[in-house]
Parts: sequence; structure tokens; C-alpha cells
Amino acid sequence: MADTMQFDLVSPERRLASFGVTEVQIPGADGDMTVMADHASTITSLRPGVLTATGPEGTRQYLVTGGFAEISPNGTSVLAERAILREDVTQADIDGMVADATAARDAAGPDATDAAAKTLADIIAMGGEIGITAS
Repeated sequence: MADTMQFDLVSPERRLASFGVTEVQIPGADGDMTVMADHASTITSLRPGVLTATGPEGTRQYLVTGGFAEISPNGTSVLAERAILREDVTQADIDGMVADATAARDAAGPDATDAAAKTLADIIAMGGEIGITAS
């Protein structure tokens, strides 16, 4: 069996996860990455996407809308702007995230329009990945 490491996921509302995993797939702002035990220490920002934690007890998926991941050889801590367990996500959640991202894109100045449009596209893709399309 593969080595395990500690995985913690927190959002401003609550702690969503704290358990041992063999790997965590992270939607990083600079590209997706898979973290396993003994990974080099890294800090990365998150983009909206599906975070997958796999361990001895199975696989759990979470939708995250941004934040940071702190990776060390012994574990991974994710501080998410917003995180929801995949099976708890509703159509209203996706529609709300799309509405918020659309408003942010529309309010963005000329220097931030591309980043805001990418965030909106990432949220729409995230919903599609779990089978919920924006209304």
C-alpha cells in the first residue's frame, strides 16, 4: 500500500476534511497537480475546480472556488475560499457561483477582465465536470 499523508481542507465556514490520504489532486491556478507523501514543500493558489482526495477509506471530491494549498512532505492543507463536498452540491450552488463570477467579470476593470472571464469559465467547467450545467 502507498504511503499516506495528512490532508486537511478548511473553508471560512468550517473544516470539511481531516484524514489520511495517499494522494490529493488539486486544481492549481498554474495547472492541475497530484500530491503524494514526500512531495516537495510547495504553496500554490487554487482555481475553481474539483479537488479529489484518495485514501484507505476511499475517494472524496470537493468543489473549490479558489484559495491556497500548502504542501509538505508530511501532508497537504487546503485553505479554500469556498468548498463543498461533491455530493452536497446543488443546482442552486452552481448557479450562485456562476452569478457571482459573472458579476465580478462585469465589474472588472480592463486589467482584470481576462482573469475574471477565466474564473467564470472555470466555474462553468467545474459544474459540467460533476454533471450540473449552469442555468
